[in-house]
Amino acid sequence: MDHDEARLRVIEDIATVGELTRMVTQRYDAMFAEFYAVLLETLDGASDMADAALTTMSVADAAVDSVRSNFAGQPHFACSKGCSPCCHLFVAVPPGVAEVIAAHVDNHFTVIEREKLVSRLEAKVAADAASATPQLLRTPCALLDDGGSCTVYAVRPLSCRSFTSTSLPRCQQVVFGDNPDGGGVDQNPARYRLYEFATRALEETARRRGLPGQQQGLSSALLQQLAG
Repeated sequence: MDHDEARLRVIEDIATVGELTRMVTQRYDAMFAEFYAVLLETLDGASDMADAALTTMSVADAAVDSVRSNFAGQPHFACSKGCSPCCHLFVAVPPGVAEVIAAHVDNHFTVIEREKLVSRLEAKVAADAASATPQLLRTPCALLDDGGSCTVYAVRPLSCRSFTSTSLPRCQQVVFGDNPDGGGVDQNPARYRLYEFATRALEETARRRGLPGQQQGLSSALLQQLAG
């Protein structure tokens, strides 16, 4: 093989791989659009927004698990039970999620546990209302137990499901410590994107039913459900 033939062969091979890469990238992006379309169609048949939220949690979790099983190079998460820096961040929920959590509380909490939760929620809502920027507050979620574990883990909000980390020290630095670079915690892109589309699907489903489609702060939304 002479010099020119070698150059041509290498160039053609790289061009072929480049085209395949572009096709895969396009199909990868289309995967999320397809997820959204399928979920939105499914939610049309939900009996109410709580049913829609439960369906969304189930379908989104299955999608995330499938990505983790079928895509190479998935990271090892540092997240574990009792690890709760992210549970000190402001959380917003789309329509239906607060209703699901409230039903879980009513079915699994004792009367005393429920009363204590309502008291914590009232304190959290008051603190948020007193702040010009509640998103910047670092107060523990009212749904944490004394060990820092989520008491409604099975029905936790979509944003909580989306948040992951490969470094607990980084989480602690960003949430509680000195963070001079102003950066955040790197997220798993596919996981985060799937739960983002799931959130959009619930918002759109609510709007299609003539209901408010915007997200609400978790504490406020849950307190409304439990006190209503």
